[in-house]
Amino acid sequence: MKKIDAFWDSSALVPLCVSQSTSTAAKAALRSKSIAVWWGTPIEVTSAFTRLLRSGDISQREFQSAMARLVMLRRQWVEIQPTDSLRVLAEKLLQQHALRSADALQLAAALIWAKHRPRGRAFVCFDGRLAEAARKEAFTADIV
Repeated sequence: MKKIDAFWDSSALVPLCVSQSTSTAAKAALRSKSIAVWWGTPIEVTSAFTRLLRSGDISQREFQSAMARLVMLRRQWVEIQPTDSLRVLAEKLLQQHALRSADALQLAAALIWAKHRPRGRAFVCFDGRLAEAARKEAFTADIV
């Protein structure tokens, strides 16, 4: 089994599937980093694609292509599943950082993936608030 060496936020996965200003940086990160995500990632990414389609930023064809890329990425990644300990940790993180609930769940999943030893572990992210919280937890926030 391939060693998973980075936790990815949805903000870094969307530009792997849809052409955006951050796509080049995300693709560069993917060349050197494998992917761990939280269980809600497919929902968040699909939501982002749907918003882009509804706003007219991508076509139906681009939406279908993005969904196909998401399927390919899902075959490669490791997904951290919801547990009571993840929920409790997310609740604590909300008290420590200025995060939204989904971001707290995501950061909690990253900490569980890192076995609560995040120092030197990569957190690939374009969301400034989440990247800042990840850094405070001792992750290396790779791209912001």
